Amino acid sequence: MNIGAINTLKVVKTVDFGVYLDGGDGLEILLPTRYVPDPCNVGDDVEVFIYHDNEGRLIATTVRPLAVVGEFQWMQVNEVTKIGAFLEWGIMKDLLVPFREQKMPMNQGRSYIVYVYLDAVTNRIVASARIDKFLDNVPPKYEYNQEVNLMVTEETEIGYKVIINNLHTGLLYHNEVFRRLAKGEKLKGYIKEVREDDKIDVSMFKLGYEKIDGIALQILNILNRNGGYLPVHDKSDPNEIQALFACSKKSFKQAIGALYRQGLISLEAEGIRKVTPGPNP
Repeated sequence: MNIGAINTLKVVKTVDFGVYLDGGDGLEILLPTRYVPDPCNVGDDVEVFIYHDNEGRLIATTVRPLAVVGEFQWMQVNEVTKIGAFLEWGIMKDLLVPFREQKMPMNQGRSYIVYVYLDAVTNRIVASARIDKFLDNVPPKYEYNQEVNLMVTEETEIGYKVIINNLHTGLLYHNEVFRRLAKGEKLKGYIKEVREDDKIDVSMFKLGYEKIDGIALQILNILNRNGGYLPVHDKSDPNEIQALFACSKKSFKQAIGALYRQGLISLEAEGIRKVTPGPNP
């Protein structure tokens, strides 16, 4: 049983106000009635999140919080008290950010990127807005074009800073981003380069031919949603292409060229049309 994580625990006892789950070493953890699945019997396995309630007791819920221990998340402050700021966590209890873990004083109603962790002294789940100390602590071991999870942390003059796989910082360059990204936004990305100083460049699209395949698939999906035809072509305005496909005009031209060669689209004077395969002869 891991506090602050999703656990699969066995039902050992049913009571009027819920069921008790086996937490190991003789520990039983309450899952209140409102979260008990139906049906639920002694011996069943239940997937739950484990945390401390306001009385300091371990308790279970089937509701997944906005972030578990080891994750970064964009969260809103519900209340500021004399011990710190309490964040909306997505479950019955708010998540505490102690004053010592705030980069600047947090304000009620505003949102911040925080890291969720288990405090070594109190064994309670807390959050920190001092996210840099939880990043880049292990050597980056990524491969070229590897798919990764990204979270946007801030915009700079040259691009967007991102968190990679909850482990490292990286950078998306402005000239490779074709829509506005929001702070806290999560998206898929791809490793471009891990430099000698361990700084990491990432892309929103697969690189090389694989990148074109990804944009080509996106074009086909948008064609499907628009009845198989779109009034755009290789002479269209770059801004129109960016708005429709979130890619550069160059990437768009390469992608429709690949689709045309594969017989998946036809190129018309005023647009592109998806080709419907005919029956085999």
